Amino acid sequence: MSSEASTRRLAVVLFNLGGPDRPSAVRPFLFNLFSDPAIIRLPGPARLVLAALVSFLRAKSARANYARMGGASPLRPETEAQAEALQTCLNRAMPKTEAKVFIAMRYWNPSTRNAAAAVAGFAPDEVVLLPLYPQFSTTTTASSLKAWTEAYRGVGRVRTACCYPNQPGLVRAHAEQILSVWRAAGEPWPIRLLFSAHGLPQTVVANGDPYQVQVEATAVAVREQLRADTGRDWDWRVCYQSRVGPMKWLAPYTIHAIEEAGVEGIGVLISPIAFVSEHIETLCELDHDYAVLGEQVGCPIYLRAPAVGVAQSFIDGLGQVVQNVLAGPCTTMPAGPWRCDGAWRGCPRSKDLAA
Repeated sequence: MSSEASTRRLAVVLFNLGGPDRPSAVRPFLFNLFSDPAIIRLPGPARLVLAALVSFLRAKSARANYARMGGASPLRPETEAQAEALQTCLNRAMPKTEAKVFIAMRYWNPSTRNAAAAVAGFAPDEVVLLPLYPQFSTTTTASSLKAWTEAYRGVGRVRTACCYPNQPGLVRAHAEQILSVWRAAGEPWPIRLLFSAHGLPQTVVANGDPYQVQVEATAVAVREQLRADTGRDWDWRVCYQSRVGPMKWLAPYTIHAIEEAGVEGIGVLISPIAFVSEHIETLCELDHDYAVLGEQVGCPIYLRAPAVGVAQSFIDGLGQVVQNVLAGPCTTMPAGPWRCDGAWRGCPRSKDLAA
């Protein structure tokens, strides 16, 4: 679409964590991750020392996991496919807008700084910041938004979609992925549906982070969609994976949920409820490590639903989120079905909600 036929220029920025694109990038990627004050909440010098140590200690095992995936994370090409699909969706839905979608990775390339420069060069009238983390957390969304605020010096009114945990397109896409795998396996029953999300230290949630309640909201909405689609009352659990360190993390842990199912002689179907792209935690942790565990503990069947990726329902849902943000009066929350309780101090709207 030519700019002459457009009434406005819209830049949409997709935020994601990023991942190493070659074996030599693994250690610096890990350092970038663990040096983020949103991840390790220590004073600067101590945090940098610990980040250097952790990235050194974990680099070898991380490289081995990335080697299973061809030596690099698939997160960037998957995010690029999502960006292309969303751009097509937006330009079709808003014919008087020239929409262009950019990618900003928090811990690797394309970096937030490079994305900010590219958006500034586009000279948009409107900018919508759209994290690919449906559930808000201070450790993901807030960190990405802070990095953007520090980097962007361009024009345009900036609006943010801070979360969309029960957006209908997201919910529909998760249900479709679950049903596709379940039906391909012959519709085994009974089976336990495990909604597995990346964990957080319990102290993060205790300090007002709404992530856990939003993950649970997504799971409830997907369960209701599955009930409507199949007429069955699904056995389900929310659980959390990827725990590191000695701190107490959100529970139950996915490992324990699989072990419990094995003891009961029940098969499991795992849905990566907080991930929208395939990456090391789905392709290695869920597909390999936890699959082996499921066999060891006696689960009669172990299934894993794909991340929503470029499922049309999900892409259409993202498009609707963008349009809601553009139409809504609030700069931190899209018009839509989700509202945080005022008690969640980590929510960007906590002051508005408490008023």
